[in-house]
Amino acid sequence: MRAPRTAVINRTTNETKIQVALSLDGGSLSSLLASSSSSDTASTPAPIDPTTTAHHATQSSSTQQISINTGIGFLDHMLHALAKHGGWSLHLTCQGDLYIDDHHTSEDTALALGTAFLTALGPLRGLKRFGSAYAPLDEALSRAVVDLSNRPHASISLGLKREKIGALSTEMLSHVLSSFAEAARITLHVDVLKGENDHHRAESAFKALALALKEAITRTGGEEVPSTKGVLSGGGYA
Repeated sequence: MRAPRTAVINRTTNETKIQVALSLDGGSLSSLLASSSSSDTASTPAPIDPTTTAHHATQSSSTQQISINTGIGFLDHMLHALAKHGGWSLHLTCQGDLYIDDHHTSEDTALALGTAFLTALGPLRGLKRFGSAYAPLDEALSRAVVDLSNRPHASISLGLKREKIGALSTEMLSHVLSSFAEAARITLHVDVLKGENDHHRAESAFKALALALKEAITRTGGEEVPSTKGVLSGGGYA
């Protein structure tokens, strides 16, 4: 039986306090949240119960539990789409210095989520490694290409025109994707190919990323390292 691909990350700085519980294969997060709460209750935000909390980025089913609260509604919306279409169960809370602006909360949330992804993924063996996907949202269309390369790189082109969507600066959307790629140690290309509405452009980009990641982390049934070098340890080419 395969080991569960899960992680709990508590990240605390002078600017943000973040808790992430992630299961890459969905399912219940109850045991992860319970163990995290019992081991460290002083330095992290209070957990959200995904089965009871009424929040726009909360969703619970027999296969997924999602609860996200960063204090920035549109960021929650994007991470909800990422988790839902990636097949993850995700609990994420952030208490950030939003009285300054949205930068620290957005960046640190992406770094914590990327760290959780990397931790949950475990050794890069028996995985497809590469993933690509297109996702439309009405008139918008995005493409995402992922390599679980262990060499962080991000090339992001969203082409957003508005200064903000909701309370989130649009410049932070590409920064969120880049920060996630950095912490997750993946190569990531995301391009919005067309679209008139910036909400649609951004959401289609996150949905495309979700689908590409879902493909890349698919288990192959073997234990081989998906590299001609035989290792994926960073540096060089594979």
